Amino acid sequence: MKHRIFILCLLLCLAASASAWQKKTGAAKSALGETAAGEKSSAILPPSFNGWQKSAASVKTSTDPSSASQTDAVVLKEYEFSDAELATYVRDDRKMEVKAARFNNASGAYGAFTFYMQPQMRTEQIPDLGVSNNTRVLFYRGNLLLDVSLDRVTAMSAADLRALSDALPRLHGDLSALSSLPYNLPKQSYMPHTAHFVTGPAALERLGVPVPAALVDFSKKAEVMFAKYRSSIGEANLMIIGYPTPQIAMERLRAFQSAALPGGPFYFRRSYSWLVIVNGDVPANEAQSLLASVNYDANVTWNQATKPNPRDDVGNAIVTIFVLIGILMLSALIMGFAFGGIRILVKKFFPNKVFDRPERMEIIQLNLK
Repeated sequence: MKHRIFILCLLLCLAASASAWQKKTGAAKSALGETAAGEKSSAILPPSFNGWQKSAASVKTSTDPSSASQTDAVVLKEYEFSDAELATYVRDDRKMEVKAARFNNASGAYGAFTFYMQPQMRTEQIPDLGVSNNTRVLFYRGNLLLDVSLDRVTAMSAADLRALSDALPRLHGDLSALSSLPYNLPKQSYMPHTAHFVTGPAALERLGVPVPAALVDFSKKAEVMFAKYRSSIGEANLMIIGYPTPQIAMERLRAFQSAALPGGPFYFRRSYSWLVIVNGDVPANEAQSLLASVNYDANVTWNQATKPNPRDDVGNAIVTIFVLIGILMLSALIMGFAFGGIRILVKKFFPNKVFDRPERMEIIQLNLK
């Protein structure tokens, strides 16, 4: 009977530990805001923000990139478009048209943002990055790109859009990290809002980047950062092409150097797995200086805790279960020895007094033969 009770307690403890672990891992997954197919929420835009209310009748959702842009569907696919939501927000007598596109990662949203950004636009303080052109505001947050059309611009428009940005679903983990290329553009002589992040041939051609897609070879997982710079005689084009390995970069460098490119002269340099290319109206010494200002720097991001999180550590959960089993077994042994030891001592010092009294030890016998 004692063994059955012990086993039952042990099973109950194991079941409780497993249930608690499942709840913790489920909560962790929810906190990560996973965007894999089947796990992401279909809603991108919040129901309300800063007094603005979403009109339910105006909401449209689609996984077709042409719903976000008829003319740029192919480009959006290159940036790993996922889905889109279009909605109208109202507050009093005002309206705000919002078009939101979701991508598989933050680099895709940033790339699409730079694709639509124009040099004449004005920088806006909207996370993660925003620009505007009169009543049109463009900004991205995580893996989301938003194109907002205002009925009119007021002193509170920027605050309203910051509230909208804060109300958007967040992306965490590796998918929220941008490519390192945008961080390595030289700042000196940079012409604002001319930087473009490219991940496919359609965007490369549409943006007028002066290198052919065949030489870049996007099949090798290439990424291109393009920007314009002022020189003493005009404008210079700077291209940083990132490849997965230095071997691929070296092979592509030879292909570029042996090709006859229009719009020359071109200046080339390899920095580990990056190709840096300069052309345009720029003197040779300034081109070489611009080339030298871009250097590959391996940024190691340690996004894992140095100590396992007790809530997320499977090994710690298993160790805890075995420690609990050991405590229960030790408690059972102590109680068993205590019960038996007390009985032996009582029988020794008080024989026939407590446990072995004859009147309580009589057995009824049937004497069946």
